[in-house]
This record gives sequence, structure tokens and C-alpha cells, in this order.
Amino acid sequence: MNPALSVELEEFSGSGPLTGFDRAETTIAIEQTVRLGGKRQRAQAAARALTALASAECAVILREVELQGTVLFFEYVAALEDAELLEEAAETSEKLAETVRRRVAAGAAPPPEQSRADSATASARADAVFAWGLVEQRRYALAAIWGQSDPLFNTAIVEDSVVGALADPGNRSLHPQVRRAAASAAASRAAADVERAEAMPNVTFTAGMRRFEETGDSAIVAGVSVPLPLFDRNRDSARAADLRAQASQMNRAAVEARLLAEQRAAIAAVTAARQRLSLLEDTALPNATAAFEASMHGYAVGKFDLTTTIDARSALIDTQRAVLDAKTTLRIETARLKSLIGDTPFSGE
Repeated sequence: MNPALSVELEEFSGSGPLTGFDRAETTIAIEQTVRLGGKRQRAQAAARALTALASAECAVILREVELQGTVLFFEYVAALEDAELLEEAAETSEKLAETVRRRVAAGAAPPPEQSRADSATASARADAVFAWGLVEQRRYALAAIWGQSDPLFNTAIVEDSVVGALADPGNRSLHPQVRRAAASAAASRAAADVERAEAMPNVTFTAGMRRFEETGDSAIVAGVSVPLPLFDRNRDSARAADLRAQASQMNRAAVEARLLAEQRAAIAAVTAARQRLSLLEDTALPNATAAFEASMHGYAVGKFDLTTTIDARSALIDTQRAVLDAKTTLRIETARLKSLIGDTPFSGE
């Protein structure tokens, strides 16, 4: 604690012989309180623990922002891929409409089929335009997370990584939330030590000089004061601090248990997303592509009607978009798993 400087002026401006300052007494003294019971060291330890807690909290915020940015990035990539897919679908629809136009001109198809094909083309083009608008929304949302009001990028490339060996629940101690819980427990214990030390009274030493104006003499003054802990020994505050320390320790165990459960759930989500994507890419998409190509060829030679061809085209687009959705889900769930096991959720360009 810092020393205190005190100045006292006594016996002046009174009545009779005490009129004025001729018989005044001036005392200048310095008071220094000595904190006993290791209070200073414990207070320093508590301050360091609070600093560590603040650092751990910053790490938690940083990890959350990293994950949020990763999710936004993958959503932007998904919007790009979906817009490109719908653009390609609109071009395919235009090719189908051109085939219908030739068949109607040749008298091989009724005129209403032309109107139906043109309507489907316009609808496909509208879907593509809307998808590109969503790309712009996602682009600005992604740029905003790092404080860029006007995005300087127009595209994104992602390399899908395999989680594999990273899916280890034993790494949960690396997660910033666990470090924050541990830092909070340490800070609470340090605060409890400070409160227990307050039961020991402090000692205040006083030393100074007194001048007697009447004679011009001066003398040294000194004193010691110690509070008597008769009514307040800080027991309630110490007890409350101990309870907070116990609660912080229990919270750390709860955080570790919750992270373990979330990690296992994330592993299950990644596994399910990977299996879904595999089925869509290996079975559903090839079959839908073959069905549409066959229907297009069959319609061109008059073997299939327009309804069959349009339905096959719609089924192919739905399957292609399902593949994109499965990829996005796998990417996001992989990022969440990486974040939960203490790894950086995103790395790459």
C-alpha cells in the first residue's frame, strides 16, 4: 500500500492566548500500513489469475469468431456452387426448349409443349438470378465479420479435408472453454486466499515532526495502530469466496463433460454427413444423370413425352442440390468438430 502524508495544525485562531498562530502546533507525519498475513503476495497472485482469466476469455471469443467465420465462408461457397449449378440448369432448360421448338416446328409435338418448355426455362432462369443474389448477400456477410464493408473478393476455393485422426475426444483439454474454466477456478481460489488473509489485522506505523510556534522548538512524533478483530474477522466473506471457488471447480468439470458430449455428437454428425454425401455422389447422382440424359435423347427422337423429360430434369437438379447441401453440411460439421477438439476450425486460402 502507498504511504499517506498528513498535516495537522492545532491550537490556533482560538480565544485569549490562543488567538492567531503564535501558539499553534504543526505536525507533519507519514503513515504506512503494513499488510500482514501475506496479503500483498496473495493479492498479486489474484491479480495474475484475473489476467490469465481475461486472456482465456479472449481465446474463447476468438475461437467462436473463427468458427463463425468458417461457417460463413462455407455458406458463401455453397451459395456460389448452387448459383453455378442453377445457371447450368437454366442453360440445360434452354437447350430443352430449343429441342421442343424444333419438334413443334416439325409437327412432331403439339404447340402447348412449346409454352410449357418456355415457362420452365423462365422459371429456371429466375432461380439462377435469385441464387446469384444470395451469393452477394453471403459475400457481404462474410466480409463483414472481419470489418470489410465492401468485399474485395468475388469467388472462393475450398479444399475439403478429412477429419480422421483429429476426432479424438481426449483433446478436449486444449479447448479454450476448458482453459477459461480452469482460469476461472484458479482466480476464485486466489480470491478465496485473499479473503482468508483479511482475517489478519494490518499494522499502521506513523512517524513525523511536530513544531511548536510559541517556542520555535520541534519534536519527533511516532505511533502504531492495530485494529482489534473483536466483531469482524471476515469469516462470512471468506466463506462466500470458498463457495465460489468450489462452484468454479465444479463448473470446470461440467464444461469438460459437456465438451466431451458435444465432441461425440459432432463425430456422429460428421460420420452421418459423410455417409449421406457418399450415397448421393455414388448412387443417386449417377442414376439421376443417366435418367435425364436418356429422357432428353428419348424426347428428341419421339420416344418420351415432355413431362417425363421435365420431371427427369427436375429430379437431376434436386439431386445435384442435395449433393451440394451434403457437402456443405459435411464441411460445417467438420469445422465444428475441429473447433470442439481444440484445433483451428479453418485453415486454407
